[in-house]
Amino acid sequence: MKRLNLSPLTESATLLRRAGVVVGSVGLTALYSLLVLVRALFGQLNRLIVDKYCREWSAALLRLVRASLSVRGQVPDFNDGRRYIIMCTHASHYDIPVSFVSLPGSIRMLAKKELFRIPLLGQAMRAAEFPSVDRAHRTRAVRDLEKARQMMESGIVLWAAPEGTRSPDGQLLPFKKGCFHLALETQAVIVPVAIRGIHRVLPARTWQINLGQPVDVRVGNPVDTAGKTREDLGQLMDEVRSNLIELLGNGEAE
Repeated sequence: MKRLNLSPLTESATLLRRAGVVVGSVGLTALYSLLVLVRALFGQLNRLIVDKYCREWSAALLRLVRASLSVRGQVPDFNDGRRYIIMCTHASHYDIPVSFVSLPGSIRMLAKKELFRIPLLGQAMRAAEFPSVDRAHRTRAVRDLEKARQMMESGIVLWAAPEGTRSPDGQLLPFKKGCFHLALETQAVIVPVAIRGIHRVLPARTWQINLGQPVDVRVGNPVDTAGKTREDLGQLMDEVRSNLIELLGNGEAE
């Protein structure tokens, strides 16, 4: 087990502290977005630099809330030439930085297209190879899917949330089919990841920030979709769901 202890303290943030966390988080995001764009402008941006910036940005965000991380489970070798998709529970905005800090490889979030409309952040995400799939428009979805496939073949590890939205209490919500279709169409290896306790740091749809919370990242057994077809979609979703429920353990599964 790997443990990244950023702070031993646990407390509910005061209004002033919450404001500081929000301002600090926005400032850090803007700073690293600018760093990415400036590097890209001068032709000095590469995947290793993006990986470094993503992890530095994530670690700084987690220090603002004094999160205490532990990581359990065996992470696959993301450099073995296969395509990988991390399918992660989703109970907080902090799922992404926790994943960047806890897991190796060139991880890129499969993002909602709305995020790319945010000034500065959207442009930085495009420059940093963050993909999206627009299922509402078939022609665009096919193009996005082919781009995602090429990124995975070049070594990008996609991060996706099969629940599609944040759980308010850490319990597993119903799954959406989109990322499973992508896994089947790219014949990817799915790596289930459950993040326990993350919903207490910043509960969904609230501004309540709790400092010093213990967060437990659990990596499950990989699920290889090689040879599977769309007829296997339901079985595949059930297998990943069962894996995540087991990883979540007591109190944070259905």
